[in-house]
Amino acid sequence: MNQDPEELKKILEKYSEKLAKLGMELGKNQFSYKVENKPSKEYWQKKIDDFKEYSEKGLEYYNQTYSFMDLLNTEKAQMFLLRTSKFRQLGTTLIEMMEKIEKTPSIMNTKDRQQSLWSRKIKEDITNHSNKCLQHEKDMNILFRECYEKYLKQILK
Repeated sequence: MNQDPEELKKILEKYSEKLAKLGMELGKNQFSYKVENKPSKEYWQKKIDDFKEYSEKGLEYYNQTYSFMDLLNTEKAQMFLLRTSKFRQLGTTLIEMMEKIEKTPSIMNTKDRQQSLWSRKIKEDITNHSNKCLQHEKDMNILFRECYEKYLKQILK
């Protein structure tokens, strides 16, 4: 933040516009981390495709967020960059889990009373991992909001 205040305001406005546009695009995706017991290969293929699209746009959004935060507070931005990396890692694992279910969608059949331990474990794992992904994303957004509120207000004064 060692730049001319007026120049910094212009740069932040530019980043803010890009961020708002990406945020709107991300919001249109409406991906839900909720795991549904749907034993359909088509359902899981669509869920995978939707998440890949969401994840790609999310990474673009979070990289832009990092750039924005880096102008405000480099230390906080570096922490955010690590969280962005973890977002990618969590997403990759979630896709792998969904692909396992897609190959054997009967795992999600709630009427099957004789499900194997393997099937029950996968159902439990994907539910836990989806919740972890959702919570991680919420934490990232909170961190950004806190940084935005604290440092942007100082610059705009």
